[in-house]
Amino acid sequence: MNWEQLLSLKRFGDTEKRLRINQDETRLGFDVDFDRIIFSDSFRSLQDKTQVIPLSKTDFVHTRLTHSLEVSVVARSLGRMVGKELLKKHPNLIEKGYQANDFGAITAAAALAHDIGNPPFGHSGEKAIGEYFKTGNGNQFKDQLTLKQWQDLIDFEGNANGFKILTESRIGVEGGLRLSYATLGAFMKYPKESLPKKPSRHIVDKKFGFFQHETEPFLDVVTNLGLTQLRIDDNIAFNRHPLAYLVEAADDICYTIIDFEDGINLGLVEEEFALEYLIKLVKDTINTKKYYALSTKKDRLSYLRALAINTLINEVVTNFIKNEEHILQGKFGNSLLEKSKYEAQINDIIKISVQKIYRSKNVIEKEIAGYHIITNILTVFVSAINNKFDNKASHYDKIIIELLPEKYQVINETLYERLLQMCCFVTGLSDSSAILLNNKLKGRLF
Repeated sequence: MNWEQLLSLKRFGDTEKRLRINQDETRLGFDVDFDRIIFSDSFRSLQDKTQVIPLSKTDFVHTRLTHSLEVSVVARSLGRMVGKELLKKHPNLIEKGYQANDFGAITAAAALAHDIGNPPFGHSGEKAIGEYFKTGNGNQFKDQLTLKQWQDLIDFEGNANGFKILTESRIGVEGGLRLSYATLGAFMKYPKESLPKKPSRHIVDKKFGFFQHETEPFLDVVTNLGLTQLRIDDNIAFNRHPLAYLVEAADDICYTIIDFEDGINLGLVEEEFALEYLIKLVKDTINTKKYYALSTKKDRLSYLRALAINTLINEVVTNFIKNEEHILQGKFGNSLLEKSKYEAQINDIIKISVQKIYRSKNVIEKEIAGYHIITNILTVFVSAINNKFDNKASHYDKIIIELLPEKYQVINETLYERLLQMCCFVTGLSDSSAILLNNKLKGRLF
């Protein structure tokens, strides 16, 4: 892989190459990507989607939107710092017009969109969609789909749905948001299809990044970027765009540190216990005099959080530059934090977060409710949309379909596309709108 190709400004439908040296410096193409994402409906819906604590009524717990904004800020810093070092190693990029901030703009945009395909109720929402097909009413469709189409549904993946949202064409809207291919490449943490499932321990094989429905745009993007194949066989799997490692690292940093912070603020993790773990992470940079001068828990926590994020940012940049050659050769199969010198401290924090936050009774109770809500909505709408296709729609089916947004009322010809269409409708719901819709389906108007 080579950087000039990886930093492609091309967009869907372009017939001529976009040269960096010809870009308007006041509104760079990669900056346009950021704007298009932030003004999209799918991004706005993240303001009412669970990050960790579903349906929290407090004013300091993160939603998917605030999490995405914070990840984007961290990714921008990572991109700029890495870009500065890469330009020293590859001066030909300077001759082409590239600047350190370009790397930051790409990673910031990709990170902004990294959760755009996630359903309501957090990761349990993905599981609920998968279980609907694996063990619920959706199991009846198994024999009518290919193995890979079926796997797309039973392991429904927010990353793949995100790629669909960003790239899917519809009448009058060709190429989805028409983002630059560089940003799409940095967005794709798992550039492979759903099967085979976890065939290796390589980071790309952890999940999958596109549905069978998006095979054509996926191959168009990876081919234009010059991404190399992960394996030579009949299944689609490519090595990551190098900047995808930075987007992943930004997400890892934020959920490790900031989810932990939420747990402390909610009282799920004892302050003294938690601060001890954070101090271990920043022991080389903490100003103890300044720290002990802070009189409130919130100020102490904010100080340690800022130090921890900065510490991990520097570690990620160091690891990326050290491994750049292997990354470009497709020989780097881990996350950038996985082998860091802070791995033990990070794992300690994550372990506490799992015990005290992610598996807290409050979270589990709301996840259970989310399962039932998503299953009920899918059951009703899948039945209605298939009955309409088969010309068997009852009056109830017809009025159910009228509840769908206009773009989802177009009945697709294949069963796979109809099922995926209804899954994508559900993922577009916020937590509150899913609850409200479920109440309406059950005859409760208020």
